[in-house]
Amino acid sequence: MKYKRILLKLSGEALMGKKQFGIDTNLLAEYASEIKIAVDNGVEVAIVIGGGNIFRGLQAAEGGMDRVQGDYMGMLATVINSMALQSALESIGVSTRLQSAIKMEAICEPFIRRRAVRHLEKGRVVIFGAGTGNPYFTTDTAASLRAIEIEADVILKGTRVDGIYTADPEKDKTAIRYSKITFTEVYEKNLQVMDMTAFTLCQENKLPIIVFDMNKSGNLKRIVDGEEIGTLVDF
Repeated sequence: MKYKRILLKLSGEALMGKKQFGIDTNLLAEYASEIKIAVDNGVEVAIVIGGGNIFRGLQAAEGGMDRVQGDYMGMLATVINSMALQSALESIGVSTRLQSAIKMEAICEPFIRRRAVRHLEKGRVVIFGAGTGNPYFTTDTAASLRAIEIEADVILKGTRVDGIYTADPEKDKTAIRYSKITFTEVYEKNLQVMDMTAFTLCQENKLPIIVFDMNKSGNLKRIVDGEEIGTLVDF
């Protein structure tokens, strides 16, 4: 096993599957089974999920809504997704804990770093909801921050594409995939991996990122076993 403790970042849009909105329960079940395989192999798994399948604060701000209000609504959307994933995991026997950056005692624990690490050490999957708890920060930034706090070995960014390309592969058929790229090269080529705050946090704290296709069965286990899947951003 190459990675002992990982932070898996999932986009809210990924949970939609082929739907236009909301959560594809079949896809959610597939994600849960992939995560279970990693846990059963001794990997400590923490997860951050976006909320774009339900609500996106930035888009609401563009429509005239107060940005801060919109961002808080987006954070609540991530909690809904986190609860859905927690339910899917527990239905197949995976022990989980949901921690939120915004206090919601009835449904989840508050985020406490030491408690989160203890849960991981006991083999529980820890899902971090509500982003950083602050407006103007994305769930990418929350993923980077939590990964650094829990001393994860790597951030695994699960997407619909199988890595980082020279251009958007869904729009440009001539785009070439990188198997490995440095943080500096990502800056120089202006590639969109994460937002700049999240990306800089990873660089400053020497935390590698792997961008991979989460929808391909077995990819998560192959990565933690050390196979070169997707694109590795390193130094």
